[in-house]
Amino acid sequence: MKTAPPFSATRPFVLAITGGIGSGKTAVADQLGAAGARVVDTDAIAHALTTPQGAAMPALRAAFGVGVVAADGALDRAAMRALVFGDAAARAQLEGILHPMIRAEVAAALAQVTAPYAVLVVPLLVETQVYLPLVNRVLVVDCPEAIQQARVMARNGWSLAQTQQVMATQASRQARLACADDVIDNAGGFAALVLQVQDKHRYYLALSRGELP
Repeated sequence: MKTAPPFSATRPFVLAITGGIGSGKTAVADQLGAAGARVVDTDAIAHALTTPQGAAMPALRAAFGVGVVAADGALDRAAMRALVFGDAAARAQLEGILHPMIRAEVAAALAQVTAPYAVLVVPLLVETQVYLPLVNRVLVVDCPEAIQQARVMARNGWSLAQTQQVMATQASRQARLACADDVIDNAGGFAALVLQVQDKHRYYLALSRGELP
């Protein structure tokens, strides 16, 4: 549960969205964004930092060599994934380069929010906890692990072993739910998800306006 920092006309109400890989975080964030919230996605920021001209690429190239750089100059994500999943020190080095840059971009984006509230999408919110002081509430998008696995394998073309390896690096389902103020159950179909998101959006609008305690 979050202890909400103050929000005002100069500091927006901030909702953090998290969930395991394949849980449906992006689908929920996209719907809230379409409803009028300002979405700040840490994964999207990380992608921007690792494009051919991305600000993180010089440091990543210097730290890990050309083996993690694709032909176009962007980060070769498959090569980097293979490297860091087998080497805790390399993973920490990668995070030491990227995470401060991502946090700076997040702070800049939140400072410019004019929407009724902001949605901060952080896949590793529970694992790192560095963004918790910025947010008023935590929304966990949840589904059984078997459904996560099936979605990731279908979407990414990964094997079950690859999918389970990634999931093993993330917080457990129980740990995420323990951190939640709110939960969306995404074990069903898209229509059921939409109804839940619409309900949550109305609730967050009321919170952001000070209409609810």
